[in-house]
Amino acid sequence: MEFKEVVKNRYSCKKYSARMLEAAKLEAILEAGRLAPTAKNLQEQHVYVVQSEEILAKIDGVTPCRYGAPVVLVVAFDKNNVFTYPGGKRDSGVEDATIVATHMILAAADEGVDSCWINFFDPDKMAEAIGLPENEEILMLLDLGYAAEGAGPLPNHSSRKPLAETVSYL
Repeated sequence: MEFKEVVKNRYSCKKYSARMLEAAKLEAILEAGRLAPTAKNLQEQHVYVVQSEEILAKIDGVTPCRYGAPVVLVVAFDKNNVFTYPGGKRDSGVEDATIVATHMILAAADEGVDSCWINFFDPDKMAEAIGLPENEEILMLLDLGYAAEGAGPLPNHSSRKPLAETVSYL
């Protein structure tokens, strides 16, 4: 698919069918995340692929936003392996994990797989529920699967501010 079409047509799916994701498509999505750039190439991300009913149920216990997706990627990063920027106020953990997640979202769309970025949860409760190591922080969950019959973008999906309201030239 052309990149412009991927970006234009991708939406946050809120209702999934029970159809399982093919292993080759999942692998392509994960590979896109692996190839994402990170500060100083630290690659501090860790992606957990959740497909078991047991762990999906634990996720459901912390957030109502799985929407029936058969696969959830938990995108985390190692807090002890981040680049600290000059001034010491920020580090690369959140932004690098965000780049990884964005690559996977776009790769999913390119593979014909629906997705939804989920951040409606307490990261500490989620980490505890699924048993993540203490050095890892969860950025987001990425629902993956195929849209259920009748699912589609929210009514305001295509509503965007003009560039003049969001971009300034200095």
